[in-house]
Amino acid sequence: MSKRKIAEVDEAIPPSKRIRGTKEELAYPSVSKALQVKPVPFQQPTSLLTFSYTPSHDLVWDDSAMRYYADPPRGAELGYGYERWIKRPEERGRIDSLLKAWTRARDRQGGMPEIGVVSWRGVMTKILTAPYEERDGWDLSVMYLNGTLYLEEHSSEERLKQKEDMNPRQRTQTYYGYAFESWCTSSKLDGQESLSDRPSGWGGDVDTNVQWCNVVKTKLGDIRMVIGGEVDCIRGTQFGRFIEPHNSNEFSGTRKDAFVELKTSLSIRDQRDEARFEKKLLKFYFQSFLLGVPEIIVGFRTPSGRLTTIQSFKTIELPRLIRGKPGAWDPQLCLDWGQRFLSHLKTVVQQEPENSNQVWRIRFMPGKGVSLSALDKDGVKDVEAGEERVGFLPKWFWEQEMETTTGPNEERDPTLEPDTRHQTSEAHNAAFPPPPSANLRKELPAGWTI
Repeated sequence: MSKRKIAEVDEAIPPSKRIRGTKEELAYPSVSKALQVKPVPFQQPTSLLTFSYTPSHDLVWDDSAMRYYADPPRGAELGYGYERWIKRPEERGRIDSLLKAWTRARDRQGGMPEIGVVSWRGVMTKILTAPYEERDGWDLSVMYLNGTLYLEEHSSEERLKQKEDMNPRQRTQTYYGYAFESWCTSSKLDGQESLSDRPSGWGGDVDTNVQWCNVVKTKLGDIRMVIGGEVDCIRGTQFGRFIEPHNSNEFSGTRKDAFVELKTSLSIRDQRDEARFEKKLLKFYFQSFLLGVPEIIVGFRTPSGRLTTIQSFKTIELPRLIRGKPGAWDPQLCLDWGQRFLSHLKTVVQQEPENSNQVWRIRFMPGKGVSLSALDKDGVKDVEAGEERVGFLPKWFWEQEMETTTGPNEERDPTLEPDTRHQTSEAHNAAFPPPPSANLRKELPAGWTI
């Protein structure tokens, strides 16, 4: 396979001149030099809808998994409840639930402007922070359908097994983060949880099947994006309209200033610890920034897992905290890289016939850049993993989207209303129930830039 290096997007060869089957490489921008990058506007994320995963990890259109923030007890033990931890097995991070949510939101609002990218928040965080990643490489699968890039992280069976077989130390440290969330959250609006046979303040035994997720619409430069991700909890005193989470059918009262992200870190003892923490703040920042989460609460702990202090950070202020320090990261460099990468990716994949089922593989290489290539039939079969899919997209979604491209001269049942034509396939109806009326459409607020 031939290989061509591309230092910058602007140097990319036009699609008409590309040779099918070639492998392209795109270098990361230098983070060691004080480069001047043009600010890239990023629109304030607008929440489209929320949903929950139940203890059996079923998706439900309610907020039963929503939690309220509560101050944790002083000196809480983050190892508490470890033996009762219900850990969801490692598996491929499929995009299916996000596609269900996007379809539901789109039908509720009677359609949306063209969306350039649909992705989970974790994937987009990895893309934006890639120039600063020094250790871990990863693979991304990409498909292009009806003008939209769909992104899904690819994990091989070997990689999944490695993640599942964590050593005891890694497993314990992973649990500390989940336990901190339990100590900091409650099902009650007015304070800490009170459970029989459990310490005061313990929010409940850890079950990683249960999640509360938010789906937002935003814009990076001129690229409109739909992003979904888990939200740890909300501050009840800043909740817009009070709705009991376990009884609500549709969560519509969230104010953007209510979301809270919870993180843990080792207590800072010296300058080296401080430098490590400031480096971690890059991912903390983008994980919250992309979903419009305004507050990050960090629990500092001892090596043995005892909570020592907590500190609240305003997401938007994190770049200023590290600016001018040795090794400081620059969010504008990340946003500029992200916009150029996505624009270049779209240019490359457009060389394929429109709405083909081609799957592209992007490999992110620490300290170097990315390589991009088209998967062959065996590669696509590996992505599908024997499931009902076209590439990595679920078959019901592929069929639904292909129906939207039906031309005026092609046959289609004339009795179907425009907003219900997406629901004609059995696979789609089995995936989730019909959406609420399009009368729920709302005005979206104007965006902002950093």
